[in-house]
Amino acid sequence: MRSFIIIFIALISFNFSHAQSPSSVEKSLTGIQTGLLGVWGYNEQRLGTEWTFRTEVGLDAGIFSSYYSDRGVDFLLVPVITVEPRWYYNMNKRADKAKKTFNNAANFLSLETTYHPDWFVLTTNGDDIRIINQISFIPKWGIKRNLGRHFNYEAGVGLGYLWYLEEVWGDQGEALFNLHLRIGYNF
Repeated sequence: MRSFIIIFIALISFNFSHAQSPSSVEKSLTGIQTGLLGVWGYNEQRLGTEWTFRTEVGLDAGIFSSYYSDRGVDFLLVPVITVEPRWYYNMNKRADKAKKTFNNAANFLSLETTYHPDWFVLTTNGDDIRIINQISFIPKWGIKRNLGRHFNYEAGVGLGYLWYLEEVWGDQGEALFNLHLRIGYNF
């Protein structure tokens, strides 16, 4: 009887140790993404089962026209640094429905903090153009899904505030609407 109890306890503990655990975000993800207005390299580090901390460095693109020039419309690229805690709130729900969650494929809420430094500006016309140092905080809702094993796409929308770190025409900042659509590759 004693050996039966030991075998029974061993089988139960084996069953519990191999039971399916709740879905969790990846320990670390590194990749690149591009969209209509830029290119970025990113890294996401796991903070918890549903939380990541995303860091991103890249070039934001823009289209502009100068009042003082007859050159027409020009294209520019400016450096950007972003940090963003993300909460992937429906990981377990997707896993329960047998939907893929690898590479953090889920819906998320985040607080995107973006800094645009006045380091350099790349333009199509070669003019000496500068940007104003600025920082923005944008609460955001988004989705991230996979296209195969390494490719992904992402969409997000948010409304936040942009602060100019220098005075601009008497303004210190403004409300900012953010919409992003990106496609990327995970290494």
